[in-house]
Amino acid sequence: MGSGLPRSIRFDERVSERLTSYVARHPGWSGSSAANRFVDEALRMEDHPGVIFRDGPADRRAVLVGGPDVREVIRSVKSARASEPDLDAGMVVSLVSTNAGVPARLIDTAIRYWAAYPDEIDVWIDEVESFEEQSLLAWERRQDLLAR
Repeated sequence: MGSGLPRSIRFDERVSERLTSYVARHPGWSGSSAANRFVDEALRMEDHPGVIFRDGPADRRAVLVGGPDVREVIRSVKSARASEPDLDAGMVVSLVSTNAGVPARLIDTAIRYWAAYPDEIDVWIDEVESFEEQSLLAWERRQDLLAR
C-alpha cells in the first residue's frame, strides 16, 4: 500500500490487541497497512450496503452478502449485454438474476459497486479470464498429447 497522510489514531485496547494479532498472522503487513485496509473496506461497505469483503485464493475481494463475488456478477452482466445488446437495463438485470439465481436487488448492488470501482473489478475479471484461457490451453495440450 502506498503512503498517505499520517494520522494519529487511538484504538481501544481490545481493538489494538486484535490488530496486533492480525498483523502477526499476516507476514508483510504492518499495523498501519492493516488498519488502512479495514477502514477502507468499512467505508466501502457503508457506501454499498450488501457488499462485504472475504479472503480467498485470489486475495481479498468484494462479495455480495448471501451471494457471489461482485466480479462474478459483473462478468455475467457484461456477458449478457454482449449476447443480448437489444435488451434494456432492467431486462439485463432480470436475465442475469434468473440465470445466476441471484436476486435482482443484489445484481443492482454489484453494479453500483462496480460503478464506483470499475478498474478494480475489471482487473479481477481480466485475471480470471486469463487463468481460464491458460487452463483451457493446458487441457487441450494434454488432450493432444494423449490422443491416438
